[in-house]
Amino acid sequence: MFEVRQLIAGVWGPGGSGRRLTVENPADGGSVTVVPVSADEDVHAAVQAARAAAPGWAGTPAAARGSALHAAARAVESAADDLAALMSAEMGKPVDGARESVAAGVGTLRQYAELGPTHRGRALAGDDAALDLMTYRPRGVVAVITPWNDPVAVSCGLLGAALVTGNAVIYKPSERAPATGWRLAELLAPHVPPGVLGLLHGDGPVGAALAAADVDVVAQVGSTATGRSIAAACARTGAKALLENGGSDPLIVDADVDPGWAAEQAALGAFANSGQICVAVERIYCHRTVIEPFLAALAAEADRWRSQLGPLVDRRLRDTVDRQVQHALKDGARAVRGGAVPPGPGAWYPPTVLEGCTDDMAVMREETFGPVAPVASVGSFDEALHRAADSPYGLAATVLTGSMDHAWRAVRELPAGTVKVNAVFGGAPGGAAHPRRGSGQGFGYGPELLDEMTVAKVVHLEGPPSGW
Repeated sequence: MFEVRQLIAGVWGPGGSGRRLTVENPADGGSVTVVPVSADEDVHAAVQAARAAAPGWAGTPAAARGSALHAAARAVESAADDLAALMSAEMGKPVDGARESVAAGVGTLRQYAELGPTHRGRALAGDDAALDLMTYRPRGVVAVITPWNDPVAVSCGLLGAALVTGNAVIYKPSERAPATGWRLAELLAPHVPPGVLGLLHGDGPVGAALAAADVDVVAQVGSTATGRSIAAACARTGAKALLENGGSDPLIVDADVDPGWAAEQAALGAFANSGQICVAVERIYCHRTVIEPFLAALAAEADRWRSQLGPLVDRRLRDTVDRQVQHALKDGARAVRGGAVPPGPGAWYPPTVLEGCTDDMAVMREETFGPVAPVASVGSFDEALHRAADSPYGLAATVLTGSMDHAWRAVRELPAGTVKVNAVFGGAPGGAAHPRRGSGQGFGYGPELLDEMTVAKVVHLEGPPSGW
């Protein structure tokens, strides 16, 4: 077990609040990390240091900022095993999967290292005797608040986009994965001037203090409740809120698909990372003509996935997942596989398949964030679309179909930031997401994230009058 540190104005040190948090290994309950919690004074000092460093970093040539990010990506890549081990110990992801997450973070840093220097303004059509244009400038100071479920890849995206566009950044990783965030900051910090990257640690009160501080952007990936609190804080301060929050992503299984293949897709979407993915499959609407073979195949997939899953991040989340499952069983659903907390230490939960689910059940209505695949039978594609669209969230959705007409209807009618056809995961490296409703606001990832991290300034330029 070791103790992480915070970074303010280029100086590493302990948090000043006197409070400490302990992170337990979700596999066996052993202690992994002690986290000294940052004080309100630390938040203020980090913001002041970032504010002081921001003009110099903004004035650094874009190509130099891109080169710095490339160097940071090389450093993260060289420490992939270290980061993967920390991630596995803190949040339970199997080490091989954690290495893949680190590789994704490295790729994202390199993407923004290339995109940053090419981020450009545009000319406007105006008077021939004048020049009208839009130019983009850094917003200033960006607070980045990241989750525990994919702590390296998500952090690399937000940190990379903010830094390469010339912002100073204050980074607060989740209190459930602080050592991973600390190690990542250690790797990034040497490649930017002191004060450009700060690191704070702590739980909700520290995040709330940072969101309410004198910053220009608060970029957060996490729960909907936290996102709404951040949006309210930003409304008071005038900062921009950039949020990717919870989801209850639907999967539609059409009547004409192979049920075995559909079950493979459903299992991947519901069980990968033990269901702890923002865009995990959270509810399944299967056409009744294929539901019996689909359920049989999905049960077999659950058996196959059982040995591949790590634990949930902690027992608190495990108990929340199980509570939703037990309520569904009480209300008439049936567990085809799983559905019970296993004996022994840790925060383990088996891949679970439920049939006979209805839309008023919490496993269908709320974000479960565990390895649970709740299935409802539908009589038509129209019914599936209608029920899939009826949600307080709008992060992503998937439709498995052989019909192009049904595919395009799903694209048009599903109120989600991302609609995937015939694949639960995947997409172009430069793709972005624009969540809706309770799932957040603003673009995350892709070139559009550079626009979110900058502010446009319109310039009208005329020469002096003749005769001067």
